[in-house]
Amino acid sequence: MNKVDLAALRENYTKGSLDVSDVLPSPIQEFQKWFEQAVDSQILEPNAMHVSTVSNEGKPSSRIVLLKSLDSTGFTFYTNYLSRKGTELAENPHACITFFWGELERQVRIEGLIEKVSEQDSDEYFSVRPRGSQIGAWVSNQSMVIDNREVLEEREKSIVAKFEGKDVPRPPHWGGYRLVPHYIEFWQGRPSRLHDRIAYTLTENNQWKIERLSP
Repeated sequence: MNKVDLAALRENYTKGSLDVSDVLPSPIQEFQKWFEQAVDSQILEPNAMHVSTVSNEGKPSSRIVLLKSLDSTGFTFYTNYLSRKGTELAENPHACITFFWGELERQVRIEGLIEKVSEQDSDEYFSVRPRGSQIGAWVSNQSMVIDNREVLEEREKSIVAKFEGKDVPRPPHWGGYRLVPHYIEFWQGRPSRLHDRIAYTLTENNQWKIERLSP
């Protein structure tokens, strides 16, 4: 088997630049602009984001989830509250989400505090999910050990039968989280690894401070 030379894997980024003078005063507005450009570029799942949480023992864990809502208050995703990330967020509400759009040579890193969205918001989003996804939210005890896939398949049959001919309600253990940011960093790849990094930091008077960082 051929061995991959990891040290030789590199790209010379040349597709764009970024300066303090280029960005909007609000990082949410700047993110919206970048996100729309990612969507227009037909990137596969541009709303896929890397969510990092930390347990009360200081142990980090990360996974990919999908951004489902964005407004002036923050970034919202939905999941099982009893999953590993849900348990860790209950212990430690500090989290980080990262977007990487390789086709555009861009990355956005967002740090902040997690809060649960309202039950009404969770109900509204759950109601528009595909029925199969609604069933799946009842079937899976997310992150729990199971003996085999047949366990899931049998439970799915049971849940399908239970809600046959009925609307599927939202499970009480499933809903939304919103990350309310206090730090957002925009990264644009540049040649020779001299990348552009623009950071927004929320100050004590609730204003965004914009600074350029060294790559």
